[in-house]
Amino acid sequence: MEYKISELVSKSGVPKSTILYYIKEGLLPEAKKLKPNVHRYSESHLELLHYISYMKEHLGSTNEQLKDILQYRDQYFSTSSGMIVPLMNTLSAVPSDTKHYTKAEFIEYFGVEESLLDQLIKDEIILPIDADDFTDKEASIIKLITYFQEAGIAYDILKMYVFHAKALSLLEHQMQEKLCGLRNEKNFSTLWKIVFETLFNAKTYIFNRHTYKAYFSVLKKEVLK
Repeated sequence: MEYKISELVSKSGVPKSTILYYIKEGLLPEAKKLKPNVHRYSESHLELLHYISYMKEHLGSTNEQLKDILQYRDQYFSTSSGMIVPLMNTLSAVPSDTKHYTKAEFIEYFGVEESLLDQLIKDEIILPIDADDFTDKEASIIKLITYFQEAGIAYDILKMYVFHAKALSLLEHQMQEKLCGLRNEKNFSTLWKIVFETLFNAKTYIFNRHTYKAYFSVLKKEVLK
């Protein structure tokens, strides 16, 4: 199906000026040109506008990030692992303006014992994005470990977090594979929303609510004693 620009604006909720800007910036493909001043837009344009709006509103994606993603959209969205590519920066939890350190710089700047750092990496509690790429995110975990040490207790709970995080990541990958197997042109919009909402909304909601319920149950029993 083809749309006039007015119809595309109506169906997408995106202003005409923004649509034309996206085309100019390479986020959207050029429209089909029927006559000098007559253009038609496809279902692909509508789908991409929904995708761009979602990524901006829910994940805070910038135009540059989206441009990098969308120029390879056919490759990225053709496999189960490729569906997750647009989320990689968000999943890494490393803001674009974060300062990065080599391992040597990290040890010196934060005063970390190399033996402790190596052990935490081995235990997979510290997971630098690359072998020689550390940030203050890793430093915050080191700080937490020092609290465990000051209290004279082992950080076994963090090891259990690692164990369950691995199991959960495997479950999420299986979900992606299943969704990819169901993918077609009509349902793709729904499928990537399932992936994104599961990873960034449902997971946090379920985990936090269960933690709340567990603590609330304990508190309730203590009050009733």
